Amino acid sequence: MDSASPQSAELNAPAIPSEVGDQQLSASSIDELWCAADAESVGLGKAELAKVLLAIGDKYNYGLPPGTTATRAQAFAFWRALQLPDLALAHACALGRESAWRQFMDRFRQPLIEAAIGITGSATLGQELADSLYSEMFGLAEQGGERRSPLASYSGRGSLKGFLRAALAQRNVDHYRRTRRETPLAVDFAAASPDPTPTPQALSRLNESLTAILSSLAPEDRFLLSAWFLDQRTLLEISRILRVHEATVSRAIKRLTARLHKELLKDLQASGMSRAAAEEALGADPRDLDINLRSLLQASQSTAFLEQEASADPEKA
Repeated sequence: MDSASPQSAELNAPAIPSEVGDQQLSASSIDELWCAADAESVGLGKAELAKVLLAIGDKYNYGLPPGTTATRAQAFAFWRALQLPDLALAHACALGRESAWRQFMDRFRQPLIEAAIGITGSATLGQELADSLYSEMFGLAEQGGERRSPLASYSGRGSLKGFLRAALAQRNVDHYRRTRRETPLAVDFAAASPDPTPTPQALSRLNESLTAILSSLAPEDRFLLSAWFLDQRTLLEISRILRVHEATVSRAIKRLTARLHKELLKDLQASGMSRAAAEEALGADPRDLDINLRSLLQASQSTAFLEQEASADPEKA
């Protein structure tokens, strides 16, 4: 799979770090985390995993407020809560480990092809989109003699599948922007942001805000969100139902989602959250929300509007 020689587990590997702030990071802790990550199966060394964990902990301050110093117990709890097997797999892939890439392809190839087909509405375009993502994640472009893979930025705070789906959706948006005059929205209810993991309190506030704001939408707006994000209909399919041009649908979705983001951000901040906390809450994995988006979006679509949809879709008539 890799024509270049995989990077050695010992190549540029640091010694196992001895401190987290002023707290000891013991070899036994690294051993436990390394075993929990099943890192041996993907060819990732203990020192390599330790380096990744320390970088992630430093970046997110171990899940603590800025300026707070983590204790050893808090740091370990932060690391233990990460998606450790996914984290080890992603970073081993970024380092070019063949065993990791075999696992990666076994786990994600078919699900990502299916997701890509759903995003593009075409088997051919979906396959092309998925293939382009594999090339990007594999890191074919080399800089300074080293392969650079986006998988090296995966933090383990969300699922690797969510990270890949978000990358897939963004790649499709980037392609669309290059090839179409109209620019679709880069936000996808189904493609979760890979990193943010808001607190239960933040998720609760997001549940309340999202329910209230979506409940207040007009039936036509609910239909657009449901058709585009949940049913993954194409712009052409939606335009035929609404009897308008595809460009009109694209503009409507862009305006609607931008308005929703603005209203949610404002509502969350009004509830006492900081802007940073509100932005992180908006990046939550939809699977963490205690609401049924489909039921909420389709609850009050008017009878006349649904009849319009059915008349344009023989399969629903």
